[in-house]
Amino acid sequence: MAPIRIGSLAAHFGRDVQRAVAKITTIIETAARDGIDLLVLPDASLGGYIDSLRNPDVSELPPTLDIDGPELAAIMAAAGDMTVCIGYTELSNGLRYNAAACVTGDGVLGSHRKVHQPIGESLAYAAGDRFDAFETPVGRMGMLIDYDKTFPESARTLALDGARIIAALSAWPASVTDRASSLPNDRQSRLFDLYDMARAAENQVVLVSSNQTGVMGSLRFLGQAKIVGPGGDVLAKTWSKGGLAVCDIDVDAEVDRARRVLHHLDERRVESYPNLLDGKEIR
Repeated sequence: MAPIRIGSLAAHFGRDVQRAVAKITTIIETAARDGIDLLVLPDASLGGYIDSLRNPDVSELPPTLDIDGPELAAIMAAAGDMTVCIGYTELSNGLRYNAAACVTGDGVLGSHRKVHQPIGESLAYAAGDRFDAFETPVGRMGMLIDYDKTFPESARTLALDGARIIAALSAWPASVTDRASSLPNDRQSRLFDLYDMARAAENQVVLVSSNQTGVMGSLRFLGQAKIVGPGGDVLAKTWSKGGLAVCDIDVDAEVDRARRVLHHLDERRVESYPNLLDGKEIR
């Protein structure tokens, strides 16, 4: 494929869904004028995230949306030829999920429900149970939602399913137990960047990391949207304030180049990792 232009957003989104739809469609229109082919928005862009990881207020949870509902339909209409990844709270069979959808004007290309849950998030959301790659106009992709990227198996599963681009949508806050005086010095700030670079480098893929900014309840979000190349190098970044990280990259050429001599997926020795899938508890 030819080079594409990728944009990864750091921005604040709250509970007002209609306001978010208007804001996002404006962002998409601006991105289209700038030639963006793939736009990755943060987790919980439609309706915001929970207000606490320890004790989320269950009476003030994010509003739930239907993947076939009018809000996502408005995002699709705005997207046109652009591939857009967006986070929202999905209601399915009476359960709430922290979810993401990848869309164009033609419809939903792929979806994901967050699998890994930190601390008290299970009080607000049910957990997803799978990671699947899917085809898009910008190539084969997969999605992670914030805490998912802490676990190497998540991105590895997508890479083994053929994903060359991984969109990591986040509502990732600063540390709730050991707050730093400034966001760049926060422990979670360093981990957020580390996971982005490690997941890209170990799988030799392009990782597009978005994140919320601002405050929701007791949570202060980090921003730090970025695009990471298949060697783990940060190609573009927003730091802690809102903004759009933009990078032009020939994904196939860069991934092929990274895998030309050392091909991590092919060089695995799966017989040496018998405990990865046997369900054994850690001792």
